[in-house]
Amino acid sequence: MKSIAIVSLLSIFCSIMTAQAGIHSEVVEYVVDGTTFEGYVAYDDAMSGIRPTVLVVHDWMGMGDYARHRADQLAALGYVAFAVDMYGKGVRPKNSEEAGRLAGGLKGDRALLRRRIAGALDFIRRNRLVDQRHIAAIGYCFGGTVALELARMGADIGGVVSFHGGLDTPTPAAPNSIKAKVLVLHGADDPAAPAEQVSAFEREMRDCGADWQLVLYGGARHGFTNPASGNDVSRTMAYNASADRRSWIAMTDFFNELFK
Repeated sequence: MKSIAIVSLLSIFCSIMTAQAGIHSEVVEYVVDGTTFEGYVAYDDAMSGIRPTVLVVHDWMGMGDYARHRADQLAALGYVAFAVDMYGKGVRPKNSEEAGRLAGGLKGDRALLRRRIAGALDFIRRNRLVDQRHIAAIGYCFGGTVALELARMGADIGGVVSFHGGLDTPTPAAPNSIKAKVLVLHGADDPAAPAEQVSAFEREMRDCGADWQLVLYGGARHGFTNPASGNDVSRTMAYNASADRRSWIAMTDFFNELFK
């Protein structure tokens, strides 16, 4: 209950701050393969002209307050932020069991997963504020897996960032296929993506010749950026304030290099 209260207060605070900063946000619908999805677009209304754009891919609990919060943060930094929906309009898991089925279904069908994230990318490219030369994607947990798959499929974007995402894939990138720069921000004590998976990912990146970075945060577990993960480090997921702060700074530095 305490962690839920923290997230609620965080959402209220974020809403107040973004309103004061002139952040415009809206819920948008788009269609991929005949299925309707419901995403969220945010940007600073006080700015004019095109600007770099960042797709935000949700964790296994689906499009919700946390993804919107991160999109608002990115909008305050001057980006067009698009929180995508990987499950479909109105499809929002009520608990971890439902989330596991939904995320697991897409992870088990990487072709479908790739079509959905590619469709989201195509949708936001049509936004009048998007600088077509400067697009990136970030993702959290399940969303980190999705962001990496976007890179593996050779998407023509500047970069992808995975926050405590799954690093494995049934379809490793072919040599010279990854165009995007890759940044992985990972908990060194993440039981959901342990050292063996990290090592396999490193080999994949070397073999395919990608421009990649991997940052490990000591003591950090799965879900380390989300206060809703709680503070019990004996569990799979646990919030780590230092890793949360440091990983956000690493992402912003990465984007400063991409979008300079």
